Amino acid sequence: MGEVSANNFFESQTIIADHKDLIHDVAFDFYGERMATCSSDQYVKVWDADGQGGWRLTASWKAHHGSVWKVTWAHPEFGQVLATCSFDRTAAIWEEVGDITASGSEKGLRTWVKRSNLVDSRTSVTDVKFGPKHLGLLLVTCSADGIIRIYEAPDVMNLAQWTLQHEMPTKVSISCLSWNPSLSRVNSNPPMLAVGSDEPNLANANSQTDKNCNGKVFIYEHSESSRRWAKTECLASVVEPVNDLAFAPNLGRSFHLLAVATKDVRIIKMEPLPEPTSNSNGCGVRFRSEVLAAFDDHSSCVWRVSWNVTGTLLASSGDDCCVRLWKMQYLNQWRCCAVFKNESSGNESPARTRPRTTYTRLAAITNPTHMPHH
Repeated sequence: MGEVSANNFFESQTIIADHKDLIHDVAFDFYGERMATCSSDQYVKVWDADGQGGWRLTASWKAHHGSVWKVTWAHPEFGQVLATCSFDRTAAIWEEVGDITASGSEKGLRTWVKRSNLVDSRTSVTDVKFGPKHLGLLLVTCSADGIIRIYEAPDVMNLAQWTLQHEMPTKVSISCLSWNPSLSRVNSNPPMLAVGSDEPNLANANSQTDKNCNGKVFIYEHSESSRRWAKTECLASVVEPVNDLAFAPNLGRSFHLLAVATKDVRIIKMEPLPEPTSNSNGCGVRFRSEVLAAFDDHSSCVWRVSWNVTGTLLASSGDDCCVRLWKMQYLNQWRCCAVFKNESSGNESPARTRPRTTYTRLAAITNPTHMPHH
């Protein structure tokens, strides 16, 4: 499919973030009115919408002693709370306190306080995500040594205390994870996580956790009866290293949609089976998985995927210095509806030598809350 230019429904803007090194992640809050960025310069910055289509820096602080890989917002019901993870082997929880102070500057900055430092990992913490609001104040982390950890704040008014509730070793390097946001009480779905591995294919031959599946995406579900998390699925359709993945919001569908960023953009349909079946290895199979779309338009590594609030529009970004928007059409057909190009790239060669600069510099235009719903 040929490229199409961004039409009047989509606009982009350039923000001078003033980070001193590569920006690794951009995250919007629940309402799309606030934005956080993190970088290898060890800093986190928070930006607020100015009401006129622009963004104003309201906070900047050194958050870690190593590159900050990911930043994520908690639901506003729990206050103005961020979580970050880093190469320094820790994840941190931050809370905004007070209001803007103009001391010494016309552009006074808000203050963010570190409420907790999670130090259980022995290797780089590669991703961190708050759980869906209906599960309480949960936080999941994953690390390069393949361990997934789920923490809970017993008292949402005391963010200094977090209890390690679950620890799941996977035996492969984990690069990213995503909660399924579906309400379990509505759709009878147990709490669910998708986990992606960036382990090279050669190494995977000796360390794969499922002898019957060479896939790099795993599904974990929580059982109310055993009160444990267990791996219930390995998606065999993704065998290349995974950089990012994201469950789509589910507003009534009888199936789940999972976007995967790997060597291309993939959209996978996961349909629950009425009765779990057994594969050739005797393990239960909970879903019928189908690749609805696979797009190689980036012609390069894809680093990030992000859904709009209805799960009908997907944004992806890659080493081609572009952000591409994919829209669901009739009968679950998907097509590219907009392309944003990095105007400063000029005639530069693709960013293979600087793989983490492009997707984040452009990610600020993919505000999932403000994307069109139709």
